[in-house]
Amino acid sequence: MKQVLKTIVFTFLSFQIFAQIPDNFQWLPDGSGYRDVEQGEVVEVALPSNQKKIFVSKAQLTPSQGGESLPVRSYTVSKAGDKVLIYTNTKRVWRYDTRGDYWVADLGAKTLKQIGKGLPASSLMFAKFSPDGKKVGFVSKHNVYAEDLQSGEVKQLTKDGTDRVINGTFDWVYEEEFDCRDGFRWSDDSKSIAYWQLDARKIRNFLMINTTDSIYSFNIPVEYPKVGETPSPYKIGVVNVASAETKWMTIPGDPQNTYLPRMEWSGQADELVVQQLNRKQNESTLMYINTVTGASKPFYTEKDEAWIDIKSRWENDPVGWDWINGGKEFLWVSEKDGWRHVYRVSRDGKKETLITTGNFDMINPVRIDEKNNAYYFTASPDNATQAYLYKAPLNGKGAPQRLSPVDQTGTHNYEISPLAKFAKHNFSNARMPWMTEWITLPDHKSLDPANSISQTMMRIRPAAMNIEFFRVKTDEGVEVDAWMVKPNNFDPAKKYPIVYMVYGEPASSTVKDTYGTGRNRIYEGNMAEDGYIYASMDNRGTPSPKGRAWRKAIYRSIGTINIKDMAGAAKAMSEKFSFIDTSRVAVHGWSGGGSSTLNLLFKYPKQFKTGISVAAVGNQLTYDNIYQERYMGVPQENREDFVNGSPVTHAKNLVGNLLYIHGTGDDNVHYQNAEMLVNELIKNNKVFQFMPYPNRSHSISEGEGTSRHLRTLCTDYLKKHCPPGAR
Repeated sequence: MKQVLKTIVFTFLSFQIFAQIPDNFQWLPDGSGYRDVEQGEVVEVALPSNQKKIFVSKAQLTPSQGGESLPVRSYTVSKAGDKVLIYTNTKRVWRYDTRGDYWVADLGAKTLKQIGKGLPASSLMFAKFSPDGKKVGFVSKHNVYAEDLQSGEVKQLTKDGTDRVINGTFDWVYEEEFDCRDGFRWSDDSKSIAYWQLDARKIRNFLMINTTDSIYSFNIPVEYPKVGETPSPYKIGVVNVASAETKWMTIPGDPQNTYLPRMEWSGQADELVVQQLNRKQNESTLMYINTVTGASKPFYTEKDEAWIDIKSRWENDPVGWDWINGGKEFLWVSEKDGWRHVYRVSRDGKKETLITTGNFDMINPVRIDEKNNAYYFTASPDNATQAYLYKAPLNGKGAPQRLSPVDQTGTHNYEISPLAKFAKHNFSNARMPWMTEWITLPDHKSLDPANSISQTMMRIRPAAMNIEFFRVKTDEGVEVDAWMVKPNNFDPAKKYPIVYMVYGEPASSTVKDTYGTGRNRIYEGNMAEDGYIYASMDNRGTPSPKGRAWRKAIYRSIGTINIKDMAGAAKAMSEKFSFIDTSRVAVHGWSGGGSSTLNLLFKYPKQFKTGISVAAVGNQLTYDNIYQERYMGVPQENREDFVNGSPVTHAKNLVGNLLYIHGTGDDNVHYQNAEMLVNELIKNNKVFQFMPYPNRSHSISEGEGTSRHLRTLCTDYLKKHCPPGAR
């Protein structure tokens, strides 16, 4: 349900994606510059001079048998800097292109050799150098391999991988909901590999039907545990690379009623550290595992009355621990005091020190600078729609200090170098496109003052969009953030139709002061030119930096409390702004936003006259277990909450105009939701419009002409049932 935020509405929502493929932009280990891919070559740029040199040329990327140089999707440099692992010829696995071919460019020997030669093309996943640079580990067809770079010997380390027994990577739901993709880790001594194994034979396949690619239809099975169903059981194995023998770790708890979203080597010899969540995901336990004996030892436990977010929710590297003080402490994020804060925790878990002090949320970690006792992170204590860079003493002795310029109001993000000397600084707001500069830290000064963001802002003209951000309070006293784009040639004495874009679930918020906000990707043309007000509001439960109570208020209440807040905010806006024509009110949303659209139409038919719902979860009992149980509980205990929050329960109340859209090949929000909803509307004699897109996924982006057709369909429907223009 939330996946749309990663693939569909990225034009107006700010939400990070995690493919676990290295970015092409990579800092040099000493922080003196960076590497990137330019015109098919890997280049190295020194700072502050910006002097550029070719690190891996096209000639070095051209196979000896001839042909064109390898296109670089991504790359990894060995620790010694003498070899480069090139990722190319990629293929998509569900969401991202995490499967492809890998080649090693040996810069000293001036050779280019393919890894895993003899295995099927584009079948290798997450290849990485061993710490000593002598081997490369990878996954192919759900088995783990290691290749010796000198001899070229390829050793298959696991033999039991099948389409349902998954070694070194993950099943659909772990990938979708925990952002777990790369499922193996080299030991520090390069002698062993620790890896996950998931047994998807324990869960049922959901069968999608492809009726367009053959005269006879055929099934596409997806190992998909529905809410209320137990997950795939996991195991952690440590395989000796020399002998290819695996030792299985002993981890307490039922692997069919717990999750293991994180695992790493701990920095100590023969020791792993893992995070285990209970089935409801409201209790987290960290454990050390002795890889010689396989024995586990819990050392840090945390509980929450609602749920506990894991690292991938706030950091673009969902794997790994942040160890400091020579491995004697680690950094941990928690909401235990009501705010999302960062703590430094002793290795044994017994001592904690709060770093990000204050009554506000840490939004994202950015860089740890131990040498200078500094922790860099983004936050926005006064405005939840924005983000700024802060620095706090790493020892917790002092208040955080804002570093982002006060005259740059909006959303900032940063890539800070090791040792925190330089940073790549990006900035935008709803009316200003993304701008980039290189700066020094901690003084936040531009390396090129003439082309700094401050100077760029003076030269460019803000977008002509008539957008404003504001807050309104519902009848229940809930204050929500909102934005509104007014029509061109706006006349406050006249009345205009309003179209709300909604989401409303814990995966993302729609009210962000960043470029792209206020634009509608399913509208053909310009809404402001055509005479529409376009608007959105946040509700309790969205992941805004407003504290734990705001975010967790939606627990067991998806489809109820969020809908109440949206309707209350829309009512408050109609009362606040006399130019809103309450006879012409429309709403649209995708995925979780599609669900919200349906619930608003069905529960508040006097307010919302027209709705366009795309790929909605019509019945919460059809969605996957990790997402739905995290936020709603387990249906065996509180089924009534799932039923009451589901649009199909309230479909009988439809009064206005509904256009419903769904891709029949949607592996995320299954097409069965559409047919369940359609059946309920038919049963209650409700007239509506329905558009299935054959064999399209959750993004409804595949196939020639699809996106244009979708825009045309939605625009025509909106103009017919919610006519634009002032009255």
